[in-house]
Amino acid sequence: MAADAQARRHVGLLPQTADFAVNLEASRRHLARFAAAPTLHLIGGVPTASASGETFSDQSPIDGTHLGEVAAGDAADVAAAASAAQDAFEEWSAKSGEQRKRILHTVADVIMARADEIAIVESADTGQTIRFMSSAAVRGAENFRFFADRAPAASDGLALPSEHHLNYTSRRAIGPVGVITPWNTPFMLSTWKIAPALAAGCTVVHKPAEWSPLTANLLAEAAADAGLPAGVLNVVHGFGDTAGRALTEHPDIKAIAFVGESATGSAIQAQGAPTLKRVHFELGGKNPVIVFDDADMERALDAVVFMIYSLNGERCTSSSRLLVQESIHDEFCARVAERTRAVPVGHPLDPDAVIGPLIHPRHCEKVRSYMDIARAEGAIVVEGTPWADAPRDGNWTVPTLITGASPRMRIAQEEIFGPVLTALPFSDEADAIKIANDTDYGLAAYIWTSEIGRAHRVAQALDAGMIWVNSQNVRHLPTPFGGTKASGIGRDGGDWSFDFYMETKNTSIALDTHHIARLGV
Repeated sequence: MAADAQARRHVGLLPQTADFAVNLEASRRHLARFAAAPTLHLIGGVPTASASGETFSDQSPIDGTHLGEVAAGDAADVAAAASAAQDAFEEWSAKSGEQRKRILHTVADVIMARADEIAIVESADTGQTIRFMSSAAVRGAENFRFFADRAPAASDGLALPSEHHLNYTSRRAIGPVGVITPWNTPFMLSTWKIAPALAAGCTVVHKPAEWSPLTANLLAEAAADAGLPAGVLNVVHGFGDTAGRALTEHPDIKAIAFVGESATGSAIQAQGAPTLKRVHFELGGKNPVIVFDDADMERALDAVVFMIYSLNGERCTSSSRLLVQESIHDEFCARVAERTRAVPVGHPLDPDAVIGPLIHPRHCEKVRSYMDIARAEGAIVVEGTPWADAPRDGNWTVPTLITGASPRMRIAQEEIFGPVLTALPFSDEADAIKIANDTDYGLAAYIWTSEIGRAHRVAQALDAGMIWVNSQNVRHLPTPFGGTKASGIGRDGGDWSFDFYMETKNTSIALDTHHIARLGV
């Protein structure tokens, strides 16, 4: 224990062994069910094995140990889930908004009752540290409550009178929809997509990421315990090229909501084209944080470090490109480097750890490869201190800052999706805008300046779907969330979510002043 404590102090950790021990014991308890029996699909309210009988292994990102077997779905399983969703659609969509509101609020209540279990399982399955995953259930419940409250007005439309007609619009649920979610913060992102679909009156077939499948079942169980009718929310596990593809191609699935990388979004769009499937994509990002020399340096430094090193850097809105005005570039980067070396790396269930293991060996290898790419391109790599007790077989990396880079280098263009920050100097406002916009992505951007006019000018000039000024990414549920260019199609949040999950109908009623031409008289 003394050696362990010494190692933990070496990387800036203040040991809280009691909490750590409690979390480890809780993980053993909550993960036991997944090790004891395969994690099955949930189709029509019934745990269901794959029609093929096939399973795949879910492995711990911490040390590669086997967490359990998971049903490997294919076209037959997706067809069964789509049929269940189709059968449940008429009854669910016919419920009043107030009825759906009550059920979805109860879902949120059940989620909160299982908050500790959800956090522990999510942390162990993804490698995300418990300090961030402890809010997974809270944020998921918030999503359900927000859209539950909007359910009664989801079908409302507009009155659009003209001189001789009264036009009014209304909305109705589009039908069964497919939701394909990523591996990085799977529980929260699943609720972000599923809650508005259910509030709108849609039924759902959910295909979670195969690298972190476990909390999808916890969500479906919570929904069932809350009284959500069987077949309204179905879960089919499996791989993208089998279960995912079958979902995007199935004719009964009217729309696909997807969160993930841009290349996969392109494939889904092509697969859904023959059935004219509506798509909503939240895709990748190479988001700039622009720090002008008049910014509040302490607050900017806090935000820069937080937005790249929280959640293991595995977040679509991370500010992975640091654009700093030349007059303060060296000083600011030196301070970021100092912070980088002090960010604690550790076991994801340790309350003191900030960065845990990355999700999968393949992804870890990809992130690590960019260190060699950076050096080959002539950049300087500043790495943080590794966790001394990291298992050899785990997916461990360290917080990293890359300086001496130029805008067209791969490290400044490609989404690394890890705790890696690339710093780029700029001369003036125009140069900052040019560098910021010079990528294929356009999800988010962050501006740090004390000049209000500059803040508005730069915000308007940036080609990104979301801009934060003098702030890190702060979620406000009524606002639109989404990107431009290769970062996505469509917007989530507020009424924008209902626009995707619902069809809009216009009814036109003529007044008696309306003239109709007479032909053949």
